[in-house]
Amino acid sequence: MQNASSALKVAAGIFLTIALITIVVILFISAQEATKTAQNNFADIQTELSQAAFTVYDGTTISGSQVTNALRKFAGKDQFGIYIRTGKNPQGQWYGYPLNINSDTNNGYGEVVNPEGGTSGILNDTLNERLNEYVNPSGRFKATVVKDNSNVVRGLLFVQS
Repeated sequence: MQNASSALKVAAGIFLTIALITIVVILFISAQEATKTAQNNFADIQTELSQAAFTVYDGTTISGSQVTNALRKFAGKDQFGIYIRTGKNPQGQWYGYPLNINSDTNNGYGEVVNPEGGTSGILNDTLNERLNEYVNPSGRFKATVVKDNSNVVRGLLFVQS
């Protein structure tokens, strides 16, 4: 009788241990899934915040002074290009890295043309009225954000209207 009682106690102990291990594993798996979800949400928020600086330029009309401010703000950004076309300079000028803006969005649009080094205009030329690169502070420019195939902002286009 004592053997049966001891066997039942051991069996109950083993059963409780297995149940406890199962509960811990289930909690660990659900915590892992919650962590993955939180990481994905954080990555989405981080992407939105990194691109929030460019939303003001997405399909809007801005002044020439805002164009030169954007040029100052983003000119040193790696793998990023700013294109400015004025009435005085109809062929336009790249600042930073020139981008592919001639093909469709599925075939290399927004990619950096020369990733080894940017060939750019000079910021001070946009302030000199005698030069073709001059950006009139009171001029109106149509702004466009350039994104590559992976939806990363690669540049800005400013065309005087």
